[in-house]
Order: sequence, then C-alpha cells, then structure tokens
Amino acid sequence: MRLTCSSSAHYNTPPMSRLSWFPTRRWPASSLLLLLVGLQAVHTLTCPRWGTPGNRGLFRDGEIVIGGLFHVHYTPPAMDNDFTDEPRYKECTVLEHLPMQYIYAMVFAVEEINRNPTLLPGIHLGYHIRDSCASHPWATQAALSLVSGDSSSCNPKDIAEDSKGVPLIIGGASSKTAMVLSRVLSPLSVPLMSYQSSCPCLSDRRQFPNFFRTIPSDIYQARAIASLALYFKWTWIGAVVANDDYGLVAVKLFQEETQGSGVCLAFLETLNRPNIASDARRAALAIKASSAKVILVFSWYTEVREVFLQLAQMNVTDRQFIASEAWSTSGNLLQNPVTSKVASGVLGIAIRSSPILGFENYIRSLTPFRRPDDDFLTEFWEQEFACRIPDVSASTPSANMSDPRTSLPLCSGEESLEVVDNLFTDTSQLRQAYNVYLAVYAAAHAIHNRLACPATPSRDRSSTCSSTKDVKPAELLQHLNEVNFTTPQGERLYFQGGDVPPKYDLVNWQKTPEGSLKLVLIGHVDGHDVHLNDTAVQWSSGSLQVPSSVCSESCPPGTRVASRKGEPICCFDCIQCADGEISNTTGSSNCERCPVETWSNVERTACIPRQLDFLSFNETLGITLTTVAVSGTMATTAVFVVFLYYRHTPVVRANNCELSFLLLLSLELCFLCSLLFIGRPSAWACRFQQAAFGISFVLSVSCLQVKTIVVLAAFRSARPGSGALMKWFGPGQQRGSVCVFTCIQIIICIIWLSLSPPEPRPDFDTPGLKVTLKCAMDSVVGFSLVLGYIGLLACTCLLLAFLARKLPDNFNEAKLITFSMLIFCAVWVAFVPAYVSSPGKYAVAVEIFAILASSYGLLFCIFAPKCFIILLRPEKNTKKHMMAR
Repeated sequence: MRLTCSSSAHYNTPPMSRLSWFPTRRWPASSLLLLLVGLQAVHTLTCPRWGTPGNRGLFRDGEIVIGGLFHVHYTPPAMDNDFTDEPRYKECTVLEHLPMQYIYAMVFAVEEINRNPTLLPGIHLGYHIRDSCASHPWATQAALSLVSGDSSSCNPKDIAEDSKGVPLIIGGASSKTAMVLSRVLSPLSVPLMSYQSSCPCLSDRRQFPNFFRTIPSDIYQARAIASLALYFKWTWIGAVVANDDYGLVAVKLFQEETQGSGVCLAFLETLNRPNIASDARRAALAIKASSAKVILVFSWYTEVREVFLQLAQMNVTDRQFIASEAWSTSGNLLQNPVTSKVASGVLGIAIRSSPILGFENYIRSLTPFRRPDDDFLTEFWEQEFACRIPDVSASTPSANMSDPRTSLPLCSGEESLEVVDNLFTDTSQLRQAYNVYLAVYAAAHAIHNRLACPATPSRDRSSTCSSTKDVKPAELLQHLNEVNFTTPQGERLYFQGGDVPPKYDLVNWQKTPEGSLKLVLIGHVDGHDVHLNDTAVQWSSGSLQVPSSVCSESCPPGTRVASRKGEPICCFDCIQCADGEISNTTGSSNCERCPVETWSNVERTACIPRQLDFLSFNETLGITLTTVAVSGTMATTAVFVVFLYYRHTPVVRANNCELSFLLLLSLELCFLCSLLFIGRPSAWACRFQQAAFGISFVLSVSCLQVKTIVVLAAFRSARPGSGALMKWFGPGQQRGSVCVFTCIQIIICIIWLSLSPPEPRPDFDTPGLKVTLKCAMDSVVGFSLVLGYIGLLACTCLLLAFLARKLPDNFNEAKLITFSMLIFCAVWVAFVPAYVSSPGKYAVAVEIFAILASSYGLLFCIFAPKCFIILLRPEKNTKKHMMAR
C-alpha cells in the first residue's frame, strides 16, 4: 500500500517557524540552498515516498532533547540504491543487533543523568533516536528531521504543533556518513558527535567545525601499530587494506610513522568489496608468496573473512596478522571454525572498552511489555523469541495482516533476555557502546555549562539561570569545545579540536583448550604511550616466542649493512668490517675505525690494545740472523788467526798487512753490530746501533780505499821519474788516511745523535694487531748523511779499484777489491727499496741482511783467495810468484 499526503500545502510552505534558533549570520548561497532543499526534503521524504516508515524511532520528551542516529536496520545488497516510485517495504528491514546495544547505551546514559543530582539539576533530559538504515540519503533525511523538530505526519497542522528540533545529534556510524551529516548540519551550527567515525580528515576544523567524536582518529591507531612493529623489530611487513579512505589513509600513515626506522612494506594489496572474491584470492596468493611473516590488515571484517577463507584453502597458517580496530574484535571471525586456524594469534588494536555499571542488568531487564512504544525492542523481541507482541499499534509491521508474523503465536510475557546470548546482550567488552555513553555525558556537561549559575546558597534542583528553551546549537557547540569532566568510570574526557585523547585496547586472539578462539586483553594505548604485556601474547605459532619478520636478518656485531641495489632498505647484505674497524651493535650501518693505539679483534667487535712486536732472539728469523752474524764473526776471527799465524808470508805482507788486520777488525764489528738490531729496542740501543753500523762500515771501506790507492801508487812509482810518489803513501800516511775518513763519520754520528737521536717508538702506521717497536728516526737528514758518506767512499773505492784491475801483477789485490765493492754497492742499492717497502720488523731484518751480505761480500772477496793460497797452495805464497807477470 502506498501512502500519499492529503494536502499540497505540505510541499509549499517550509517550516521556518520552527527554526527560530538558527544563527542569524549570513550563509553562503550554496549552503543556504542546500539547507532549504534539505528542509523541504524533510517534509517530502518523511512521508513514506522512499519506503521509510516515518514513525520508526525511539522518542522520549524532555525539557532538553538530544538526537540519536543509528543504523539499526540495513538494506540487503540487492535492494541498495534502488529508488523507484513503487512501494518499498523490503528496504531497511534487516535488523542489526549491535546498533541496538548502542541505542540503549544512549538511553541508559540519559536515564542515569536524569537521576544524577549534580549534573543538570532540575533539568529532565530527553532523546529522539532515529534509524539511518546505513544509508547516506536516509541518514541525511533523519538528521534534518531531528533538527527541524518535524514529525512523521504529512498534515501541516500536526507539523505546526510539533516541538522544536534537537540542538545536538549523536550519530555518524561511518566516516562518510559523518562527513555528509557534518556538512549538512554545519550551516545550522548543530554539533554532530560520532562514536565510530575515525577518519583523520574529520579533524579538519575548517571543513568540519561542528564535528566531535569519542573515538580516536586513525592517526593514533597507525602510530600504535607502528610502535608495535618497531618494538618487536618487524621490518618486513605485508599490508592488505581496503581500497577506500579507511585502508589507504591508514597504511599511508603507518608508512609515515615508520619512515627512517628501517620498516618496509613487502607488498600492498587492496580489497574492493564489489570484486572481493578475486581480490581476496590475489591478496592470499601475495601473502603465501611473500617472505614477510607479519601481515598488517586495515580493512572491514567482511573482506578479512574472505581473505582468511582463501588462506585456509591454501593451508597458510603461519602468518602473524596485525588487526585494525575495524575487525580486531569481530565475533563473526572469532567464532568461524574455518578461519580460526588462520586467525590464531591475531594481535590487534581495538576501541578501548570500559564497563558501565548497571548496564548489563539494564539490558537483561528490557521487555516490550514495559516499553510498549519501543518499536525497536518490539521488533527484536518478536524475531528473537518467534512470537508476536499483543495489542500493538496497527502502524507496526506486526499488525499488518499481510505480514507473515501475524501467524506467530502471541508472546506469553515470560520471555526474558536473561537467557539470550548475542551481540545485543553481550556486555563483556563495551567499546562503541561506551563511546555512545561518553558522547551523551559530553553533551550533558556542555548543556550543564551552558545553563550553569554562579554558586548561590539558595540554588536547588528546581532553579536554573536561563531558560532551557534558549539552548541554541551554536552555544552548545561553543561549550562542547570547552568540555572537561570526569566520567563515572573515573576517566578524564575533553576535546582537542573535536578529537578525544587517543585510547585503545591491545587484544590478542588466543586458542582455548577446546580449540576455539577467545579475545584476550594484553595491553592498552594511552596517548602516545603503548603499554603491552608481551609475555601474555600467544602468537600464531601457538608459542610465546615473538615471530621474526625481516627481509634480511640484522647484521651481527662485527659487520655492517650493505644495501642491495634496486631493493628496499630492509633488504641488505652483511659485510665484515675491515681490519682496524669495528661495529659493536646489531644492524650497524658503518664500521668505526679503532684509535691508533688499538686494533680490532678477530670478531671485529672491539678495539683491543695493539701488541708490541720486534725482531727478537727467540723467533726463527731472529735466530737465523743471529746465527749468520755469529758465523760471520767466527769466520772473520778464523781469517784473522790465519793471517796472524802467516803474517810473515808474502801474501799477508803484501799491500800493508796492518790494513788487512784493521779491515778484519772492522768486519768483526760489522758482523757484531748487526746483533744490536735484534731484541727490544731501547733508547741507548737505538743510538748505538746506527753509530756502530755507520762507523764500522766506514772503517771497512776506508781500509779498502787506502789499499786501492796504495796499489795504484805502487805501480805508478815503478815508472821512471816517479820514485818519490810512494813516500806520500807510507804506512803512517795509510793509517792516518783511515783515521781521517773514519773520524768524519764519527763527527757526523755525534752531531746527528746529539741533535735528533733515534728513539724507540711503536710504528702505528703499519696496519695489524701487532705494532712494531722500532727505532724511529726523527731526523732523516742525519741517517741520510751517514749512508751517503758510506756510499761516497764505496763509489770512490770502486772507481779506483776498477782503474787498477789490469795492473801487471800475478796477484793484483785491486781485482779483489773491485769485486767486493761491486757486491757491496749492489747490496746497498737494493737495500733502499727493500727497506722502504718492508713492513714492521721486516724492515729491520732487511737492514741486518744488508749488513751481513755486504760484510760477507767483503770478507770472501778480499780474504778467501788469500786464505786459499795460504792454506791450500803454499807453493804460490812466494814473492817470486807474486811478482811474476
């Protein structure tokens, strides 16, 4: 049956007389047009043209009435958005149990406030609650009906006699609905207080200046989840979100909160409700294929259920899901046996819960026999107990003769909600219902502040400072911004730009011994602080061990992170720190160089003091060089003894035997001075070793040079007219020349060692745990002069010996000197690059080797042929043989 209005005047005269409390400010033309069209729609649409019964609601009058808007019914999907001129009695017919609980939370709060002697004393608060049918158009129509004070009648006379509209509405079950209602009500300055709209966009006071809510913004939910990810060190997370503002904005906020913390999204899958079957399968395949073990889901429970069903079919049960508040407490998922094996261990953010004292008894005691005008309760009762309430108004669906419920038996009156267990009667965890409860108290405190009088002794419940009829929405809007009170539960409530301080519960889906899932409270979020009892969490594996979800395991101490090219920062390789560098923390991005006096340990985790190293007599190299040096000393001593024994033979006496003995003595010193370079360097050892080295070799080369000069002079004096030449190279002159050459070196050494002597110092420039303790030469000039002087004498000696090599003598010592000086010069020319390139103590070994090699070269080249003749060819040790040509 289609109902029509009996008078056309209803469509021609807008009820402006009932809007005397509207603000007098000038509105933009677009807002004014929207308002006038909306108000006209109230009178048009309140009639059942769209099929919504005009009297569907719960009403209780009072001196001040607040409005409520809840989606108690919804339209089946096949009927949605199908507006025609045909009768639409099947629209908005499916009753939801949970919004019923919200309605009676509001009613309970109003009745509790009316009994409170300190809050709104002398004021009787009322309520007008309507059904939005989970539809934006119907929510708009119901909201305008509430604020205009319109009735469901199509008779203008009834409209004129109706009471004024509500100054505030509690409603807006979804963010989109709240946006629409806030924009519609904003020109009227009517506050809209939502208990469930969490979109961050609603915090914009420029767009929604009249919007308030008792649920935190999703910004804080994303922050809390980001804090959990960082706390449990989850850096590789998959995300499945609803393809709408709720999911996309939430995951964007999550990424912003974790930016710079090393958290990456392994994948991001979106779910569209029209294509939920294919989208759920695609998301399930992505979850199965990904190495991410933790999956973040910002979506609605209906979409999550489809994803879980797909995962159950694929037997993917080892993922840890992080739930947003939209499905973290969903009873449908908790009680679903198919999805329970996938959903075990879910860790979720939930709207905070709080008990309301007396509310459970209030719900259980409800009965339509004591509330005959409560259409919502009557409908619920008839569905729950499969009976019909007697003597109900003919306007109710149950009185319609064509309604199938007319065949139901009459209710006996003995039915009770004490035995009913569903979402309506379950008060174990009041979340949205508690938000509705808080909204009512916030409205009551705002009204109380508006009507408050200065404290006077004569004030009682029957007196007020201003008339209750003068409570305008704009004034109430102002007082709502200033509300700050303590709830009956002891909670402090105030608004920050329309938002309440963020508070959440942390919940965990845990398996019971029977195999079902239960919701366990494991912590809470208070502002920016997250309080979590992590030992009470039961993870998806069924254990108390926190699951790991990383692309790459954290680099252990001793290594550093090396990013992989073209991959997220969470995917990396671990590179061991170089020698001399350490990292003592997990996941270090770089290695720190150790101070010069320390070096890295084998694990590269700590700097340890460097060990002093030097060429010692106990190591193999030291023993070898010592043996060679001692052997050279013994060989020189043996030659000295042989020469001493055969000192009267021509071979020994040839070319000044005193110089030969002096040369042997200098070679003894050369072999022995090499031992000064072995062992731990000391201040005196560093000074003496260089002086002994320089003086010993100058003495040796000086002897050879004088010998060479004598040979040349001897043969030159044999020429006619040159007899006087040898008087300048007699024995005394030879000894004096050797002394002069040697004294020059002694003077150089004294000056050097006096001004800048070598000192024992660790060679920190050489890498490695062991640092060589060596004689550091602060003055390179002094050492260079010592070596340069030796080199000058050696080169001069080599040149003179080379000139005398072909002199006509059967035994020409100049040849031997030439060979010995060639070896000497070759050794010391090779010494310079070898010494510079040798690290640590090996540089010392190179210098010792050069000393020994050159000493052996002089010893064998000069004295080996003579010893051979003396010992093995004595027949050649004659003056005649030596003078033969």
